[in-house]
Amino acid sequence: MRVAALYDVHGNLPALEAVLADPRCSEADVVVSGGDLCAGPMPLETLELLRRRRAVFVRGNADRELTGWPARRLTPAQRAELRAWPLTATLAVGGLGDVLFCHASPRRDDEILTRATPDPVVAEACAGAALVVCGHTHVQYDRVVGATRVVNAGSVGAPYEGRAAAFWALLGPEVQLVSTEYDVDAAVASIRATGYDNADELAQILLSPYGSDEATEELEARRRGA
Repeated sequence: MRVAALYDVHGNLPALEAVLADPRCSEADVVVSGGDLCAGPMPLETLELLRRRRAVFVRGNADRELTGWPARRLTPAQRAELRAWPLTATLAVGGLGDVLFCHASPRRDDEILTRATPDPVVAEACAGAALVVCGHTHVQYDRVVGATRVVNAGSVGAPYEGRAAAFWALLGPEVQLVSTEYDVDAAVASIRATGYDNADELAQILLSPYGSDEATEELEARRRGA
């Protein structure tokens, strides 16, 4: 079985559509939605699209605490559905064995784990799992800590990678950190047309992306409480 891991879409429907149309993704047996799906300009559309793809959903912190403009575009039942998604999901992936999918860490949906987080912190968070796929920080990485391999799939909808694209991971029989190009200018125009109250902020992220080194440094400072 091959799995496409799509994380941190943040309501960016054009980016999600581009990834799902990518032949590498469309040939996957399973799509995992790794959390923070709806907190953005097109929450209902992104939810419905991944429902139609029969995705396996994992809860992110923004799904649990969805508020404001995106929350008002979903029904109470839909918001309850997001909150009810599991913290983790484990799938048997061809060539890799059991893979644990979570949003931030296996124990919390808002824990910061970066490529620079000290090994003891990562080891405690992952509790001996062989392969953990996470997101939350919007920066791809692949690192080994003791007996655990930790892969961050990156962000489809609001990446911090220093260039404009949608970032995700393909698993089976190997781990591939990949990206899909799409028309970001057109996506920004569509996002602004929704009336989303944070459209300018998201447009800035998409058009002038943070670099991964800068983002990692800022995230580590936040993790340490600096």
